[in-house]
This record gives sequence, C-alpha cells and structure tokens, in this order.
Amino acid sequence: ESHRANNDKEKVAASLDIVNDAMTLMPQEPIHTGKNLNNGTQSTDKDGFYVNRTEIEAHRVNLQHLCRICGGSFKNDPYKRSHPVHGPVDDEMQALLRKKERRATSWPDLLNKVFKIDVRGDMDTIHPTNFCHNCWNVIQRKFSNVPCEVYFPRKGTMEWHPHSMSCDICGTSSHGVKRKKQAPNPQVSKKLRIIAERARKIMYARSRKQVNSKSIMKKITNCQKIHLSTKMLTVDYPADFVKSISCQICEHILADPVETTCKHLFCRLCILKCLKVIGSYCPSCRYPCFPTELVNPVKSFLSILNTLAVRCPVKDCYEEVTLGKYSHHLSSHKEK
Repeated sequence: ESHRANNDKEKVAASLDIVNDAMTLMPQEPIHTGKNLNNGTQSTDKDGFYVNRTEIEAHRVNLQHLCRICGGSFKNDPYKRSHPVHGPVDDEMQALLRKKERRATSWPDLLNKVFKIDVRGDMDTIHPTNFCHNCWNVIQRKFSNVPCEVYFPRKGTMEWHPHSMSCDICGTSSHGVKRKKQAPNPQVSKKLRIIAERARKIMYARSRKQVNSKSIMKKITNCQKIHLSTKMLTVDYPADFVKSISCQICEHILADPVETTCKHLFCRLCILKCLKVIGSYCPSCRYPCFPTELVNPVKSFLSILNTLAVRCPVKDCYEEVTLGKYSHHLSSHKEK
C-alpha cells in the first residue's frame, strides 16, 4: 500500500511539471483572440445599425402614403388628393374661413381646433406629413352650413409610435392602418338584433299612426278651397319659417290664427272642427284643450303674418298682394 501511494504522488508531480512547462511555452494568444472578438462585435454592430437605418427609412417612406389624422391610405382615393400638415391653408378653405370671420391661417391651428391634435412637434420618422381629402372635408363641414355626406372613418384620431419589430404600418401601408377586430359574441349580437328589430317595428307603427291621424284631420277640416296653400308664397322662405306660419292640422297658411295653452298655432276653423270631432285635446301634443281657452297670438306675430306676400290663386290674375289685404282683393274678384 505504501509503494502504491508513492507511485501516485510521483505521477501527480510529473503531470504538474508538464502543465507548468506548457504554460511557459504558450504565446500571448488570448490577447489577440480578444482583439479579434472586439473586431467581430464591431462589425455586427455596424451591420445592425445599417439594417436599422434602412428599416427606419422604409418606415418613413410608408408613412408618406398615410393620413396623419385618420391613418387612411391615399391610394384609396381615386384622385390621390392630399394636403400638407404643416403650411398655409389653401385658397378654398381660406375663403370659407373669411366668410365665417375666422382668423386661422395655417393647418396646425385648424387641426388643433377641429381634431384637438397638436402637429407642431411631429417627427417625419414617426408621424406622416400629409392628411387625406376626407379629413379636409370634415374640416370644411365644421365651418360651413352646407349638408354633405362626410364621415370620419375612426372613433378618434390616429396615435403614431416609432418603428419597432412588430410594426403595423410597414405591413399595411398599402391599405391603411387596420383596427383590431374583436371576436363577436353570438348571444350579444342576437340580443342587439332583436332589440333593433323591435325598435324598427315600433317606429314604423308610430309613423303610420301619425300619417293616418293627419290624413283624418285633413278630411275633417276639408279647407282646401278656403285656405291658401304655402306654395302661394312669392318668396322661398326657409322650411322652419314656413312651418311656423302654417296650421298644424291643414298645413295651409294660417287664417284667423289662434293659440292653444300649449303654445301651438292653428286656423280657428280647423281647430274648432277637430275639437268637436276628436275631443278636447291638442292635435299636436295631446295636451287638454278647450274652445274657451283659445286666444289670439301676439300682435308682433300677426303683423309679420299680414306682411307676407302671396300670389292670387284666381285664374288669369297674376297680382301679388300681402296677406293682410288678400281678403279685400278676393272680394273685388267676387264683385266682378
């Protein structure tokens, strides 16, 4: 056993001497290998930096095809119309603003007023630099009273983020930025469909009932030959004004107008006939109404009504007279 132990010690000592000799003979290669590793990392960093530069440039090019406000693509517009986010307002919008006595002269001011977004701090690598013609129409509708079928395609303005690995813009630049879809719940959609169908039926029944009641009341009054139609007015007044000077039963120009306690106006003859047939309530709002409660409208309204110009409905008479003098003019025709 002592002989074996001595042999093992000699073997360990010999192996240690071999390792020491090898360490002394080895050149300083680890320093060179470190330098090589540093050079390799620098080259990979350069490649990665070049790839990022190209991706960001491609991202910036894709942004030029999208609207800054709604995120829609300009390719969807057949005329490829777009407007710069930064810059002066075009002549058409400037003329409209001048009519409305507004002083905004640049697009950033208008976009801030209409869409509540500040585009002054935009970066071309994150934000598009143009907006679409549909958003231009939305701005025009904001400052004009002309009715037009213009809609904003999103619930809110688009939020823009820097380019990343999972970039939605680079994959969907040709069609615009898509919104995330949620899987529809079949039970909820069924309930909504049932509610909408019921509401449609109720509205249809109410409209039919109102039409029927109006037609019945017109038959009760039967005043086409004695009351003037609103088509006899010589001036094309606004629809709301014509409605205010019309009887709410026969829809003719008010003749001997009276006012109910619920502030509705009727011809005296029409309302008395209706109260006698349908009962003591207002034909417009169903509020309790009695013949003794009918009063004349205010004098200023009557003066406006009497100054309205109408055409004489008698054949071969093309004279225009005011409504206050119409009865006298008509009596002259009867005498002839």
